[in-house]
Amino acid sequence: LAVALTLVLGVASYRGLSGHEFSSPGGTLEVALLQGNIPQDEKFQPGTGIADALRWYGEQLTVNSATLVVAPETAIPLLPQQLPEGYWAAMVKPFATAKAGARAQALMIGIPLGTYSQGYTNSVVGIKPNAAPAAADEPVQAYRYSKYHLVPFGEFIPPLFKWFTQMMNIPLGDFNRGAVGQPSFEWQGQRLAPNICYEDLFGEELGARFRDPATAPTIFVNISNIGWFGNTIAIDQHLAISRMRALEFERPFIRATNTGATVIIDHTGRVIQSLPRHTRGVLHGQVQGRTGDPAAGGGITPFAWWVSRFGLWPLWLLAGGIVLVAAWRRRRR
Repeated sequence: LAVALTLVLGVASYRGLSGHEFSSPGGTLEVALLQGNIPQDEKFQPGTGIADALRWYGEQLTVNSATLVVAPETAIPLLPQQLPEGYWAAMVKPFATAKAGARAQALMIGIPLGTYSQGYTNSVVGIKPNAAPAAADEPVQAYRYSKYHLVPFGEFIPPLFKWFTQMMNIPLGDFNRGAVGQPSFEWQGQRLAPNICYEDLFGEELGARFRDPATAPTIFVNISNIGWFGNTIAIDQHLAISRMRALEFERPFIRATNTGATVIIDHTGRVIQSLPRHTRGVLHGQVQGRTGDPAAGGGITPFAWWVSRFGLWPLWLLAGGIVLVAAWRRRRR
């Protein structure tokens, strides 16, 4: 029941039911979304998937001319310090260096970050002109987002099972968690809000970024690797999740994935461009950001306003109260 009520609040934002749109157009951005189609059983193998990923993504990032280029989750499947010498600097140079007369570009790319002593994160790094190293042991970056909602046993190990990763000597078997409501990556007048893989399932967590209309996202950026699930309905399910979030927040989604669905979704939840699944390619397109006057609500939907302040727990309390009342009435009868 709580989930149903949440969906009702989200769908109420849809212009076909509410009678008007809460947000307004906020400029367009030219994007290139990369889909490497690296087989999951090879993705982390040094002689096959890793070499293939470094070669293909490296080539694409040096030749692409879009204003924003997005590469999927763990597109670079190694820590920065494990990369071949000079690889990262050469790859990000077109984005980090502002050239006279050339159009400025930005990059968002999935890569694990961290060290053995400090721990690791499943992250998105943002690069734009004049970016600099965040620290002496980190790559050049203007922005960093670290995944908050980690998958048990896939990305973090519960306390009673840490012995397993220690015994197996798996250095990336237990990621550190990022924070809820991390700031957006600002580029070309847009506030780009990353989320990694199934984080777009949790609308209340994405909604934390809408508390302040002046900093609310104008575009959501999902980077994913659904290659774990092969050619299954998981791709369609994940696409449907992103479309629902676009409806709830009245914000477009751009999705760069390893195997699909790499798409551009507008603020009404419609897929307006897509790449064939399980193929290697680049999706070129335009995405229109959505915003609003902060003095008039900032283009915030009722769902975004609600979850940014209260989350979903009031709905769970309401659902529990209804169940208790129904049980009490049944017992009286």
